[in-house]
Amino acid sequence: MQAQILTPAAVLVLWSIVMLFWMAGTRLPALKRIGGLGKAKPGGRGQDLEGVLPDEINWKAHNYAHLMEQPTLFYATVVILAIMGPTALDVALAWGYVVLRVVHSIWQATVNRVPVRFVMFVLSTLCLAALALRALGATLGH
Repeated sequence: MQAQILTPAAVLVLWSIVMLFWMAGTRLPALKRIGGLGKAKPGGRGQDLEGVLPDEINWKAHNYAHLMEQPTLFYATVVILAIMGPTALDVALAWGYVVLRVVHSIWQATVNRVPVRFVMFVLSTLCLAALALRALGATLGH
């Protein structure tokens, strides 16, 4: 069962890398159209491109940043559960979290209507909260 709960985490890592390439694949051509990386100010950051590049280009970067935030809690929770011995419910919740995050990514990177995105975020957060509570229960019970 340990490998079964680690699989969704591995999928989310791979998805994060896909988003990185998607971001670069849209940002770099857009940057080239406005002068290229050589014109970037020293010490510039991605946030500096807000209002410079079209919103639709920046949406991929926004999502990539999101994938570096809350999912870190997911990874830690999955490792705790893998060590403690996950149940089928834990695996299902982990997959629910990952599927919702991938759908959230695609939505944010393409359509980006906030009400729908918010619902996906809340649902994925509920999966994560349930996983965290189950991880706590597994560790307290030992």
